[in-house]
This record gives sequence, C-alpha cells and structure tokens, in this order.
Amino acid sequence: MDSLLFSLAKCLRKNLRSSLNASPLLHSSRSYSTSKEPTRPTLQSALWPLGHPTIRLTPVIERWIDNGNFVRTSELQLVIRELRKRRRFKQALEVSEWMKDKTKIEFKPGDHAVQLDLIGTVHGLSSAEEYFNSLSQENRTEKSYGALLNCYVKSKLVDKALAHFEKMKELNLALSPLQYNDIMCLYTNTGQHEKVPSVLTDMQENGVLPDNYSYRICINSYGFKSDIYGMEKLLEEMEQQPNFVVDWNTCAVVANIYIKSNHSDKALLFLKKSEEKIDKKDGPAYNHLLSLYGQLGTKSELWRLWGVQKENCKKLINRDYTTMISSLVKMSAFEEAEILIKEWDSSPNSLDFRVVNVMLNGFQSNGLLDKAEEMLNGFLERGKTPPSSSWGIIASGYAQKGDIKKAYELMKNALCVYKPNLGWRPNNEIIKRILGYLGEKCELEELESFVELLKVGRKMDREMYHALIRARIRGERKVDDLLKGMRNDGVCENKETREILSSIGEKKEEVLSS
Repeated sequence: MDSLLFSLAKCLRKNLRSSLNASPLLHSSRSYSTSKEPTRPTLQSALWPLGHPTIRLTPVIERWIDNGNFVRTSELQLVIRELRKRRRFKQALEVSEWMKDKTKIEFKPGDHAVQLDLIGTVHGLSSAEEYFNSLSQENRTEKSYGALLNCYVKSKLVDKALAHFEKMKELNLALSPLQYNDIMCLYTNTGQHEKVPSVLTDMQENGVLPDNYSYRICINSYGFKSDIYGMEKLLEEMEQQPNFVVDWNTCAVVANIYIKSNHSDKALLFLKKSEEKIDKKDGPAYNHLLSLYGQLGTKSELWRLWGVQKENCKKLINRDYTTMISSLVKMSAFEEAEILIKEWDSSPNSLDFRVVNVMLNGFQSNGLLDKAEEMLNGFLERGKTPPSSSWGIIASGYAQKGDIKKAYELMKNALCVYKPNLGWRPNNEIIKRILGYLGEKCELEELESFVELLKVGRKMDREMYHALIRARIRGERKVDDLLKGMRNDGVCENKETREILSSIGEKKEEVLSS
C-alpha cells in the first residue's frame, strides 16, 4: 500500500495545486446555499473579507468614504472592538489612530483608554506609559488609568501595578470590578494564588460588588491550592448574595475543579447546573461542557448533551465535531468516534482535517496505526487529500515504535502535499532518524529524492548534508560538492562531520580528490 499511497499523494498534490491556482481558498467553517435579499453594504462588509492581519485597513476606509459613504463614530468603534476580539491588535490600533488623527470625530476618554491598551499590546509598555503621560488631565479618567493598570498586569509588573492601583484609590477614581479583577489576575499569573481571596475581600469592603469573573478568579485560586473547603465556603457566600446570579461559566469552573479533585458526584451536579444556565443556542458553551463530560468520563451524559446541542443549535460546525470526537477519544470509544467522523464527513461542513487529526492522534496514542492509515486511505479513495499534518501524525507513531522504514514512507506522503503557512513542519527528531536510516541503509538516489522533498519544508541543514555524505562515502562517491554546499549554506563542519569523513579510512584521499 505504501508505494500506491505515495503515488496517489503525488498525483493528488498536482491536482490540488491546479485547483488552488484556479480558485481562491475559502476559510469558512461551512457553506450553505441561501436566497436572502441583498443587504445594504456596510463598512464592516468592506473590511472583513480582507482577512489577513497584515493588510492595512485605513486605505479601504478612506476609499469607502471617497465613494460617498458616511462613517459613524459607532461604526469605527465597532470595527476596533471586533478587531480586538479577533486579536488583530495592530489593525485595531491602525483604525484607532486614524480615527483620532485623520477625522473630526471627538476622541473621548474611553477612546483614549482603548488606544492606550492597544499601544501597550503592539508597541510595548514604555510606549503605553508615554501615551498616558501625554494625555490631558480631563482625559486621565478611571478608564485610561485602568488601561495602564492592565498593561502593567499583562507585563506581570507587580510593584508597578500595585502602586498604580493605590494611586487610583488616592485620586478617588470610580473603581469597578475590572480593576480588582486585574489585580487578582496579576497574583494568579505570578503564582501568588494565596493573595487572591484578600483582594476579593478588599473589593467588598470598599463597596465594589464582585461580578462572576471576580468569583471565578477566586474559585480558581482555591482550586489551584486544592482547597475544596475554601471554595465551597465561597460558593455559599455567592448563593447568599442578593440580586446575584451565578452564570454557567462559573458553575463550569467549579465542576472542573471537582473533576480534578476526583469529586465526581459534585462535578456532575455542577455540570447540570451549568447546563441549565446556558443560552440554548450557545455552541461554544455546549462545547465547553462536552469537554468536561469527556474529562469526567461519563459517556451517557456526553451523548445526552450532544443530542441536546443538536436539537437546540440545529446546525453543527467543525468545532462541535472536534470537541465531541476528542471527548470520545479520551474515553477510548473509538468505534463511536469513527461513526461521528462519518457523520461529519457527510455533513455540509467544509473539509477540515483538524477534525480528523483528533481521531488520528487518538489512534496514534493507543498504537492503532493500522486504523489511522486505513482512515486516511479511505479519504484518498474518496478523492479527499489529507494534509501534511495528518500524515505526520502517523509517521510520528511509527517512529516512536522504532519502525523508521514505515515512518519514512508516511513522511514522504506528508512532504508531497506540504504547503507552507498551515502550521505544520516536519518533526526534527523524526527527520533526523529517517535521514540516519537512509544514509546508512538505502540507495543514494532514494536519499537524494527524499532530501529534495524535504527542501520544500526546510532549508538544507547539517543533518541533511551528513546523511548525503554518509551515503556518498558508502557508495564510494565524491563529496567535494557537498562540503562546498555546506559552506555556501553557512553550515559549519563540526566534530561529527570530521568523524564521518575520517570513517573512509584509506579511501579518504580517493573520495575527496577532485
């Protein structure tokens, strides 16, 4: 099957390149045919299709205005907010700076606070401090002070953060849960979990009502210390708070701590409480609870909740299948996971092999490499080309078993369909072992073919040169050009290089002669 699989992959790679050149790549998680009436174009509709985070957005906004469109302040603020949610901070800062410097829009304290936070994220803390110091007194509100506090917290600067927080108190700025949550996060991120509860107490004593996030941070601090008694005491306090509603996420955090501390019954109770509180159409919330049921190992509850999600959400996307399959794999329920893979494969969802890779990793971890190969072969037979990452998982499994020959065959498939910028790169340790195997046991031509494939995904390095030198020496072939290539590529000879060359013994002069 290996040679057939390799030929198929090589052939499909050419077909795939042709199709990619003929049409643009789509990145949506699924596609549906709709017949909606065309809607009025908006600024967002002009920006979001641009996709790549390196694209400058302000020229597009300016063209939008030049075409006779009007841009409202709220639209720009929405764009900035969405870009921050998508972690496109550089673009968000670009739009914020354009809004401040190139328009007649009044830049309010809240806008300054957002820009300060973005400057800290994109350009670093010193730039954020410089921006803060440049603000007029009327713009130095609790929002801008809070944004700078957040910069200190993200940088884990405990002393600066605490001094800044005390300054805010001295100025009698209106404090909210946000600033106290920042301090609790600071202690959490610096490993000072024991200090978190005292911040919550200080918050309450200063008349600031904690929100669900405040309690979650504190609950997590108890969980980190395995202080179940402290956590349960805090839960009682929360339940006694008037007009306070514990949200689904907080219940899920409690359930997770109970799972980790082997309190299965209590974990199940809080998972049920969490389920009662979620929005019935909140797919990510279902996903989170499914993963917790997977950790708990309650397969019947897992399937029950999956059915509830299917009923309430109607349409399931790739993320949903990935979560459910991952939970089943954790329970070693491979037959049920395979049924779900088939259901996903026949759904309208786009073909995203990250769903399949969850299954392949499960097979690999449990030594079921034949099953993994069979699954990928099935996709090939249906005209669906698995990506490099999928082949790489199985290659890694065979390498771990010591079957380098098989790992080599699978790695060839991975390299045949390799495309850069998709997050997968050949594993260095596996490549080293494959090159060692080829250099010592295989024909030179076979090694050279593999190195050519490998060069698609990585530059020529010492391991590749050493394997070629070994094979040349074994075949009593000259290595002058390889040594010259090493020098040209900036790969210095080392002790191992000299040992390889010295191994030719009496034939050294003959092999090295020009």
